[in-house]
Amino acid sequence: MPAEPTSHTPAGSDVVARGLDDAADQAPAPAAEHPSGGSPVQRRRRWHTPVALLWASHPRQAGVMAAALAVAALLAGRGLREIGVVAATALVGQVLLGWHNDVVDRERDRRHGVPRKPAATGDVDAETLWFAIILGALLLVPLAFTTGFEAGAYYLGYVLLGGLSNLALREGRFSWLLWAASFALLPSYLTWGGWGGGAVGDAPHVAITVLAGLLGIGVHIGRSVWGLAEDDEEDWSTYPLRIGRRHGANRVLGLAAGWIGLSTTAIAVVAGTVGLRAG
Repeated sequence: MPAEPTSHTPAGSDVVARGLDDAADQAPAPAAEHPSGGSPVQRRRRWHTPVALLWASHPRQAGVMAAALAVAALLAGRGLREIGVVAATALVGQVLLGWHNDVVDRERDRRHGVPRKPAATGDVDAETLWFAIILGALLLVPLAFTTGFEAGAYYLGYVLLGGLSNLALREGRFSWLLWAASFALLPSYLTWGGWGGGAVGDAPHVAITVLAGLLGIGVHIGRSVWGLAEDDEEDWSTYPLRIGRRHGANRVLGLAAGWIGLSTTAIAVVAGTVGLRAG
């Protein structure tokens, strides 16, 4: 929901640093240096593999997304069993994206000493994470298609774009693009859904699709806040980071909260006025 070799610090990074004082206060003590002089490493494993896998899944984000889609399905008039499948599908999809993000970012997280990252600390290795991702994908596909082929295809498209955002466009000015595209697919997952694998729904209203894409941009900005210092050290040029360099992390967080709030409100107003579905 995707190499950082530089030690160059761009002008204005002191503003980002000041904006991240709270994050710095919560950072763990520096990790031990590897005997060869390489990247910081942990002296010993802290978690057993199941716990490490759970934490690497970004469980809070997964839970929020599952609950949000379940509520959206409820408001769309879906039956209880469909709401349950929507929640389960969203939960598994977000867990996969969390694992993928951690396995892709493990070297970056290790270099920056990002806390609570089991892949970076060695509590779970990359091979185990990839194996878990494969097993999770085998579960996700039938779950997604349970409420319709069209609905499932749209949700799997959301997950694929989310995984691509861990790899592409994330360092530059268009880091928001894949987030917008992936979130724009979620209304189609809800409106096309039915029970038993048949296509019983309709396309979403175009305004709902556009607003969902805008919501995705807001979520991207909000998620970026906690990594602004690391992104700054990498000399990235994302939209949230450019704001952070000028005004500090608090301004970025405020922008994200306002953006998400306005997008969500607009979706609710439009859905209540014209409905979720086109026509």
